[in-house]
Amino acid sequence: MSSQAAPAFVRLAAHPLRWRLLSELAVGDYRVRELVTLVGEPQNLVSYHLRLLRDGGLVTAVRSSFDGRDSYYHLDLDRCADALAETGAALHPALRREPAAPPVPPVDLWRSPRLGVLFVCTGNSARSPIAEALLRHRANGQVEVASAGSRPKPHLHPNAIRVLNDEFSLDITAQRPRHWDTMTGRRFDYVISLCDKAREVCPDFPDQPRRVHWSIPDPAAAGDTDRASYPAFQHVAADINARIRQLLPVLSATRS
Repeated sequence: MSSQAAPAFVRLAAHPLRWRLLSELAVGDYRVRELVTLVGEPQNLVSYHLRLLRDGGLVTAVRSSFDGRDSYYHLDLDRCADALAETGAALHPALRREPAAPPVPPVDLWRSPRLGVLFVCTGNSARSPIAEALLRHRANGQVEVASAGSRPKPHLHPNAIRVLNDEFSLDITAQRPRHWDTMTGRRFDYVISLCDKAREVCPDFPDQPRRVHWSIPDPAAAGDTDRASYPAFQHVAADINARIRQLLPVLSATRS
């Protein structure tokens, strides 16, 4: 075993610049030029190391819905968990661990006043209400959660209602899209955008909440009919649910 090469995760993550990129992407999704500013390195160097992280399966890229010439980079935390488990086992069988989902923080870890989280997208009819419902459910009432949009639709998308009911047994049929102007005066600790377009025009909120971006394509654009687009809603709901699970320990640490 001593002659074996170090596991791929170790070789990727041990490089100082790649570790910095992973650390920044652990917070949220960013474009290349934003990562260049955050790490203070030339764009060609950042792009080179991002390509290595993509080739290694740790980072993915999705085309921006705001500017199709640009892309958002996203860290696959579940893949990182798997890779860390594999790395331990490669060192010694006693370190073999089954990767586990990030735990929901116990209620006694949360302290008053409750944290406030606002999810925003354009129409407030699909992505942001799905995120609102999932965080409210998983935080067990310990987080003040809301969602809103820049140009709210008249009603929720039927598949947003359906996927939450089918996959998570959550009912949001009584909810209506809201404009983010209705949130004026409310205090939030985090404002999380799920739409590239909404991110560009999202207003400032009181008390300078932490801004995080999740670049998630609009599932309603995946098909001309509700039936055709439903698989996209299932994929988006699973993605948001994974991100919510990973957000909970961050919120607990923020309050603690």
